[in-house]
Amino acid sequence: MNLYEDQKMVMLYSLVGLGAMGWGTSPHIRCASLLIVPKMLGKEGRLFLMGYALAAIYQGPVANLRYNFNEVIASLGCTVELQINNTRAAWRTSTAPLRAVFNDLLASRDSLKAEGLNISSSFEDLDAQVKSEAGFNPEDATDSEETAQGAEIHQVPFSRHPLSTQKMFELKTKLRCSYVVNKAMVSCQRWFNRKHEECMHSIWVPLLNHLLCLPMKFKFLCGITKVMEIWCRNRIPVEGNFGQTYDSLNQSVHSLTGEFSASINLKQEEQAGLMGLNTSWEHVSTEMRNYVRTQEAQLEWTLGLLQVLLSCTFLLVMRGSFSYMDNYNQDIRFDNIYISTYFCQIDERRKKLGKPTLLPLRKAEKKTVIFPHKPMIQASEMKNVIREMLESVPILLLLVVLCGLDWALFSIFDTIRHHSFLQYSFRSSHKLEVKVEGNSMLARLLRKTIGALNTSSETVVESNNMPCLPQPKSMDGKAYLEAMLPIGLLVCLCLLQAFGYRLRRVIAAFYFPKREKKRILFFYNELLRKRAAFTKLRRAAIMRRAQQQRAPRHHLVDILHRRCPLLRRCLRRRCVVCSAPETPESYVCPTPGCEAVYCQSCWVDMRHRCPACTPREELSSSAFSDSNDDATYAE
Repeated sequence: MNLYEDQKMVMLYSLVGLGAMGWGTSPHIRCASLLIVPKMLGKEGRLFLMGYALAAIYQGPVANLRYNFNEVIASLGCTVELQINNTRAAWRTSTAPLRAVFNDLLASRDSLKAEGLNISSSFEDLDAQVKSEAGFNPEDATDSEETAQGAEIHQVPFSRHPLSTQKMFELKTKLRCSYVVNKAMVSCQRWFNRKHEECMHSIWVPLLNHLLCLPMKFKFLCGITKVMEIWCRNRIPVEGNFGQTYDSLNQSVHSLTGEFSASINLKQEEQAGLMGLNTSWEHVSTEMRNYVRTQEAQLEWTLGLLQVLLSCTFLLVMRGSFSYMDNYNQDIRFDNIYISTYFCQIDERRKKLGKPTLLPLRKAEKKTVIFPHKPMIQASEMKNVIREMLESVPILLLLVVLCGLDWALFSIFDTIRHHSFLQYSFRSSHKLEVKVEGNSMLARLLRKTIGALNTSSETVVESNNMPCLPQPKSMDGKAYLEAMLPIGLLVCLCLLQAFGYRLRRVIAAFYFPKREKKRILFFYNELLRKRAAFTKLRRAAIMRRAQQQRAPRHHLVDILHRRCPLLRRCLRRRCVVCSAPETPESYVCPTPGCEAVYCQSCWVDMRHRCPACTPREELSSSAFSDSNDDATYAE
């Protein structure tokens, strides 16, 4: 609920005005307002202080645990990210030379294409020579054999099974050889004819010119050139693997004429995570941090609500104050167990008049009353103090467990921080060199391609996990003191509660003195009545304790009693009236089967008669009553 400042001031002035009016007009308001002080030392005050104790625990060990857990979560996320980054860097470093080779090949694409075109243009001359039909044209041949051979050349491409390049080039070479021999024969015959004509023109004497020019008619001598044709066919100057080499080279050259292209394709595959999820570590780390923050927000909201509710315990303190005041004025037995000064005055006055008195009280009676002037916690108060101390144990154990857990986790995380330092070092070096000598086209082509493999690199990558190590924080002495101080105050309130509750009666008696005198008179008369019927009133408890003493003890208890002198003090019998330990002065009932133990004072109070074995009718009682409406300690 949000309130403005002016509304808060109006409420404050209204409460102050109502309080001032109540103080001025009603003693009940004044008494109830002063009873707040002792009530704050009681259970209501402890409940109010418990809120601050929980807040101190949350701001102390819980906050430190939350900080350390956040550090560990951040450390785990940082470590995984560091591993991923180191793996990515190592992969990039190791593949850098290969990527450099591919990039060089991509960069030299144009030059490789130009070299391929140069090789293709240079190969065109050789290709033209291999495919040329010059030198064996059959139309220029003179005899039928040459014509038939020329026809065979033209008919070869149209046959069912074309000849190979090797056979075709050999055949062309033979035809060229035959063509050259035939051309030589024709030239020789023409030369003889021309010389015969010149001879006939030079010698004009008939018959003599025919006789002298007769040698110029020996054209048959030109047939000697046929010998060269036989040699050319038998010893053809063509290598046996020329055709295969030509075909391979021709195919390679035609491949070089195509467009040179290269590309690098990278494919990234996402691996499916746990339970079919496909999430990255960054997403998982973010979800983890968000989950922790959500839990912290819920815890803070719960603690805030708890603090608001515990802050409302002040209303319980006010209610307890008014409740005590009302019960004090309405119930005469309520919290009426104090041996006050007026009580002692009444007893002293009766003593002077010779009437029965109560002081000094018996041992059994002292356990049911409170002497307000004694600076010690008495039997009636001790039970309540022990119960309140036990109620404070859970929050104390919570503080101890959280502090111990915080210390243990800090020790573990600090050990991890000091012994988990890692130095990552990645070194990579390589040198690859391929030398291609020569100035030919093939050498230049190889230098353009294989030469791209000439790479060298030296890489050093060093890192460490120092930024990812957890930095746990321990609680110092001041933090421990701040966390334990509210718990210490809580325990102190348990001890001071007895003295604070004594103060309640003093405050109420101050504002209601007449009521206090009536209460003390009633309490004095009640104790007189109980003392008169003390034996019968206590008989049931005495008989129960006597039966417990007569019951056989466990054999283990007997062994400890005999062999452990230190434990005998704790194992000895007690008085059936006041539960005091047995002493040599204690009285043991001699009745067979009874053996009840009485201390010396209690045996006198019992008027030397054992209530455990004496019939109830024989016990003296002038004011016997079995009422259970005894005054009790007010909490």
